Amino acid sequence: MAKSNSTVPFKGTKEQEAQLKQVIAEHKEQKGALMPVLQKAQDIYGYLPLEVQEMIALGLDIPLEEVYGVVTFYSQFSLYPKGQYKISVCLGTACYVKGSGDVYDKLSRSLGIKGGECTPDGKFSLEACRCIGACGLAPVMTINDDVYGRLTTDEIDGILAKYQD
Repeated sequence: MAKSNSTVPFKGTKEQEAQLKQVIAEHKEQKGALMPVLQKAQDIYGYLPLEVQEMIALGLDIPLEEVYGVVTFYSQFSLYPKGQYKISVCLGTACYVKGSGDVYDKLSRSLGIKGGECTPDGKFSLEACRCIGACGLAPVMTINDDVYGRLTTDEIDGILAKYQD
């Protein structure tokens, strides 16, 4: 299995680990326990890093490869933590035609991360989405609940600066 390339070190707490162990214990004897355990684990940690996957594999007595396979197959699961500011760029047709791919690439370069990753300081995470329903404002991105429309690549660094404390 590939080593995680997360840019943020795992910072699980003893309380989170105790919660996860309780969830595993509650589901251990159930058929099909992996999905509900993964869902609860993601609720507890916010994502499913290798360390959490290892605890689940050990606790449910299943191969780590099986856990990893399920985590990477379903889009609801994330291998990476989300940042304080979650940036989502619409790559739906209307936005893409108007340049959202360039906006996404510029964000990736400016932040030094790829889609699905988080900056080392935990401040920003970047992801692509499909149509947020603001096609008239294409291209569009959101940062948490803030919506930015009719974007150009020249505006990206100025927008990011608003979120630097």
